[in-house]
Amino acid sequence: MKLERSIAITGKIHCVTGLCIGGSSNALEIGGVSQEVIKNPITKEPYIPGSSLKGKMRSELEKRYGSWKWNKEKGDFDAEHREPCGCGQKDCLVCCVFGAHKKQNAKSAPTRIIVRDAMLSKESKEMIEALPLANRSYVERKVENIIKRDIGTADSPRTIERVPAGMSFDFEIILRIFEGDDEKKLTDFVEEGLHAVESSYLGGSGSRGSGQVAFDYEIKYLGNTENSRSVSGEE
Repeated sequence: MKLERSIAITGKIHCVTGLCIGGSSNALEIGGVSQEVIKNPITKEPYIPGSSLKGKMRSELEKRYGSWKWNKEKGDFDAEHREPCGCGQKDCLVCCVFGAHKKQNAKSAPTRIIVRDAMLSKESKEMIEALPLANRSYVERKVENIIKRDIGTADSPRTIERVPAGMSFDFEIILRIFEGDDEKKLTDFVEEGLHAVESSYLGGSGSRGSGQVAFDYEIKYLGNTENSRSVSGEE
């Protein structure tokens, strides 16, 4: 297939509430953090893995449009609720944009988007550096527990790390348009995925208040500053 053009969707991911994403578990360490935020091992700054954003976009879109898996016995597709869509059909936007799950050489190939890791923004770094030295931290620690309903007391406390509300990350998604693709349909689908994440949450503990985000971004052809447009999550 001939690559006709590449479209860049670039901007910021704003943390409306604390963001709990990635990281490892120190559950065996007494008094330790049970879930850490993923950090750059050199700078210790938190970041959002491209796989996390891509996976969440895909998951939310599959909830809206469904996912499908080939049934060899029936010779047809069955609805699949446990795994990402693997139908690999050309008319499946999920497989075209995100790739057919566990299916090499799918009719929908190649995958249309590249999602970069989202690094902490310059504005957020400056905001942290402006704080007194004793208060400088890229993360906050939040204690959660389970309520014993029979006696109304807290039990099993655990501490998790979150990126504080008000921080932001620089993100970039590259959408590749190949010969025969419907450019508008693919672009609209990627945007719908971003809006779906805004309506849900990113990372973990979303049902407990974490992970609400907003996207501010610009869409433009790579190498072409014309025909670009900006989109704000506050609109």
